Amino acid sequence: MTTAPENGSGRRSAHWFGAGGRSGMIYRSWMRNQGFSDEVFDGRPVIGIAVSGSELAPCNAHLSRVAESVKRGVWQAGGFPLEFPVMALGETVLRPTAMLYRNLLAMEAEELMRANPLDGAVLLSGCDKTTPGLLMAAASTDLPSLMITGGPMLNGKFRGEDIGSGTHVWKFEEEVRAGRMSEADCAFAESCMSRSNGHCMTMGTASTMACMAEALGMQPAFAATWPAVDARRYAAAQRAGRRIVAMVEEDVRPSSIMTREAFENAIRINAAIGGSTNAVIHLLAVAGRLGVDLALDDFDALVREVPTLLDLMPSGRFLMEDFCYAGGLPAVVAELGDLLHTEAPTVTGEPIGAAARAGAAECHDREVIRPFDDPLQPAGTGTAVLRGNLAPGGAVVKQSAASPHLLVHRGRARVFDSPEEYYAVADDPDLDVDADTVLVLRNCGPVGYPGMPEVSNVALPSRLLSQGVTDMVRICDGRMSGTAYGTVVLHTAPEAAVGGPLALVRDGDEITLDVPARRLTLEVDDAELDRRRAAWTPPRPHSERGWTRLYCDHVLQADRGADLDFLVGSSGHEVPRESH
Repeated sequence: MTTAPENGSGRRSAHWFGAGGRSGMIYRSWMRNQGFSDEVFDGRPVIGIAVSGSELAPCNAHLSRVAESVKRGVWQAGGFPLEFPVMALGETVLRPTAMLYRNLLAMEAEELMRANPLDGAVLLSGCDKTTPGLLMAAASTDLPSLMITGGPMLNGKFRGEDIGSGTHVWKFEEEVRAGRMSEADCAFAESCMSRSNGHCMTMGTASTMACMAEALGMQPAFAATWPAVDARRYAAAQRAGRRIVAMVEEDVRPSSIMTREAFENAIRINAAIGGSTNAVIHLLAVAGRLGVDLALDDFDALVREVPTLLDLMPSGRFLMEDFCYAGGLPAVVAELGDLLHTEAPTVTGEPIGAAARAGAAECHDREVIRPFDDPLQPAGTGTAVLRGNLAPGGAVVKQSAASPHLLVHRGRARVFDSPEEYYAVADDPDLDVDADTVLVLRNCGPVGYPGMPEVSNVALPSRLLSQGVTDMVRICDGRMSGTAYGTVVLHTAPEAAVGGPLALVRDGDEITLDVPARRLTLEVDDAELDRRRAAWTPPRPHSERGWTRLYCDHVLQADRGADLDFLVGSSGHEVPRESH
């Protein structure tokens, strides 16, 4: 009988593969049916590779290939790599929204990492919710971990023009509805838009969260921006496999990387790259797992001095492939300089400012990455946090994607209780709206939809599009895709479905948006609002069973990251009780 190995006896995996007697024999013998030889049980670090790939998640479909590169690196460094699947959350396909399942992915990955004989983990993500979900799992287990994202697609190309995933979906939809583009041309553009493996190549949520993983120090430098099909992404994955073995030896844990300083860096970098508002909700959730003191108002206060440097869609002209060749995220880090905590540690073992100090963070295209003193948009135009009687828990607006003339606006409300209700009348030529109308879309929050979908930036009414109107103020308790644009107030909290003030708005009410003053006001007196609140009844539950019931019973509001209340905090990576 094989006895417990002497080396690595202090590692988690030794409780499985290093055990003596019947227990150890069971664990080792079943692993042998995959053809592993004796030496993998000699106490070397066991590295789990969490793969969120699936053909149902197009952005992540190539991650098994990335996993092979990680394995090469782990073997090179003397580790024992074991790939395991986790939920694939493809925002492009999954209904009603991948956000409904982010917390389920986080819980699944956390339990798998804790329950299995792993000493460290490499997290492979891509599409919007897989990156924060896996970071949340790593935060809760605090097992040595690093992330490699799958990379963006190559630039879309349509009739000599660069087109961006998501961003041009919204643009082409409006062009078709306005009669300026044919349905046939729009259909042809589909294959021109998505022409390689990878996630959205605009600065949508997938690209934003890949950059946030790098900004937090959880992904190696430059790894956020290599295109999915670039050989350098696979080389980065191989290096990550080597590095995670060293991290286990050095006992480098997520809690030592994702500190308050790291989150401040991420928030400021998100402003500089014109990142998605979804970063707000995801960073709050990850911080909540770590016990890091991070609040919604930090996302406003920390970005007041940060200009938008990156000229990428949807806020600008270029795409992620251009960003990569221009110098990637390290070039942005170098440009921000003292606004960042440049000594914040990363999974590489070097601080986040190391590339800049070594001269390896040069910018090669000043059209894509603008100089700090000649930005795309000036400081203070990042995500703004609004408060007022319509959003006592806060709301956000992406100023860089909004129309400047609408940042201070007053108009009468036109209220819709669901996206379906709006779209049923959006093409009605007699719809009672004008350019000053404030479209209010409610019951789209964490509980209301459920899952807080990306439906807030509803297409404008056809009658206004035909008049040349290109933007309107829209207010919603849901989210907006990071690839989208427009003057859209998002994440309004508390949401309508739990009795938030958005539930009390009526057609014709005046609403004032004042982004410079950070105010969102329903111009209705308190006494009238009290009367409406007394008459309000909550909507029926979406489900009496299963995950949706559990989610709706326990999900927190957007200003707290929409995590489940019982998942906030860390449970560590303690070894489960012996089962044999």
